[in-house]
Amino acid sequence: MNRYEWTVGLRYTRAKRRNHFISFISLISMAGIGLGVAALIIVLSVMNGFQQEMRERILGVASHVQVFSDGESLSNWPAVVSETLRNPEVVAAAPYVLGQGMLSYGDHVQGSLVRGILPTEEDKVADLATHMKEGRLDNLKSGEFGIVIGVDLARALGVGMGDRIVLITPQGQVTPAGMLPRLKQFRVVGLFKVGMYEYDSSLAFIHMKDAQVLFRLGDGVTGVRLKLKDMMKAPAVARQLASTLTFGAWLTDWTQEHANLFKAVAMEKRVMFVILFLIVAVAAFNIVSTLVMVVTDKQSDIAILRTLGATQGSIMKIFIIQGSLIGVVGTTVGVALGVVVALNIDVIVPLLEHAFHTHFLEPQVYFISELPSKLERTDVLTIGITSLCLTLLATLYPSYRASRIEPAEALRYE
Repeated sequence: MNRYEWTVGLRYTRAKRRNHFISFISLISMAGIGLGVAALIIVLSVMNGFQQEMRERILGVASHVQVFSDGESLSNWPAVVSETLRNPEVVAAAPYVLGQGMLSYGDHVQGSLVRGILPTEEDKVADLATHMKEGRLDNLKSGEFGIVIGVDLARALGVGMGDRIVLITPQGQVTPAGMLPRLKQFRVVGLFKVGMYEYDSSLAFIHMKDAQVLFRLGDGVTGVRLKLKDMMKAPAVARQLASTLTFGAWLTDWTQEHANLFKAVAMEKRVMFVILFLIVAVAAFNIVSTLVMVVTDKQSDIAILRTLGATQGSIMKIFIIQGSLIGVVGTTVGVALGVVVALNIDVIVPLLEHAFHTHFLEPQVYFISELPSKLERTDVLTIGITSLCLTLLATLYPSYRASRIEPAEALRYE
């Protein structure tokens, strides 16, 4: 491109003496592109953070792979642990007992999912110890009937450390009065907070030996939980173990247990991308109207340039430069704003919540109570490049129209 094409194109972007309205429209187009790009980056970063946060919190309590018997219990679990650990992808294995019950304290009753664990082994397959608010997981000792519950469950029951609560299980016992549920008193020895309401309000941990007695499993367990080197390989490892284990067992991985949740989040991310991309597209194509007005306003200028020897290609380049400048400035500002907000959303959101006296994420609805953010470089590059391509595309028709103006027709009434 020649220097005069850049000079004229940049000069047309602003109006110094007349028709300031066109410059105002150019500014609005820049702002629209910038806000659209920033919104797209921020929303996708929040969706990425939301997905990662849920995955980490779920796997802080859940396991990468579970092995369980096709019967009532897994009686040969030591052999299962030994055999699964031979797989190079498996780094730890821990048995568990799972059952349902109701926790009662005073006039309060809450349903709960009760998991019997070996504290020393459980710490190898999950990160529950890092989520303890009071007490320790090691406080669970066989025969002492201690219990560790979530903070929301404790709040619903109105209990604290050291209080004794009654666990009611559906495994009944025959009495002269008929079938009655089993009741056992437990002492609260720990409180945890994973940050997901689903777990904090309904999950309780007891020692595995106590759970075996309570649920009448003898020496058996419900299953074995596995931790892998790479959790993203869980489906492949589960299939591999299913074909190599020498005993009958069922295997599930975390992607199967929470498949609907993660599919919903992924679909929401795609839908939000399309919706916000349309905002960027609308702002980008505002450039068409801006350049059409400029071409109409500058017809005499174009005619003079043509009589001085400017080619149709040069005229077209002038208006492509003008439209591209709007797109580049808008995209650059939008990317910068989006990146800054996405990286500091943990500070910005609490300020907004405090200012407007509201809470954006209710933990009962969204599983988590804080707005997470994870900025992906590929997302930023994709959004930036797409925005620039759209703005360049929007300049083609008005630029072509300007290049087709005939000098004699434009200057006839001047």
